[in-house]
This record gives sequence, C-alpha cells and structure tokens, in this order.
Amino acid sequence: MPGADGARGGARRAVRATVPSGPDAPGDARLTVDVRPRAGTSGLEVLPDGVLRARVAAAPVDGAANQALRSLLAAALGCPRSAVEIVQGERARRKVVRLRGLSAAAVRRRLAGSG
Repeated sequence: MPGADGARGGARRAVRATVPSGPDAPGDARLTVDVRPRAGTSGLEVLPDGVLRARVAAAPVDGAANQALRSLLAAALGCPRSAVEIVQGERARRKVVRLRGLSAAAVRRRLAGSG
C-alpha cells in the first residue's frame, strides 16, 4: 500500500535532524554516551572499551530520558545542566553530548573521580 509520499511500504516517519545551538568553543568537549532508559536506578558506567553507559530511570517519552541524561551528566561532572547539550541522537540510544566549558581532560578526570 503506498504511503503519503507514494512509496510502497506504508507511511514513512519524518527524520528530524538535531542542530547544535552553535559551534564548539575551544574549551568544549564532546562525549559519546550509550543511554539505557527505564533502568531500575540511574547511574554512569565506563565500559572496558571506553564507552560511557548511562542508565536513566526515566522512560524515553516526551524527552524525559534526555532530560534525565542531562541532569545525570551535570551532577556527575559538577557543571550546570545548561552546559550539557545533546547535539546528535536525540531519539537514539547512542548520543553525542557537548559539554560547554569542560575540556576532554577535565571530563575524563571528573568521571574517574565519580566512579
């Protein structure tokens, strides 16, 4: 059955691109995070291959899991929630997060200290 765009296979979902609010400043860091929503408890874990896994108790409905991720990272890194911005993967489990005002070295140091 043709979808709204005339293609076979039913209706197609619109893809929404995530546009960052501006370019990275020299002191900003980017972090790739594997998010697990609906977890029993919220927490961060650095896996042996170097991937940061975030467990959030919130469900991925209406952006609740994204907001929980921002709050969790802000608390773990000791920065304001406004400094944590999801720049890629708003609707995916694998996300790229920009941390304004934190260097990559500072992020590694703070994550090592929180675990």
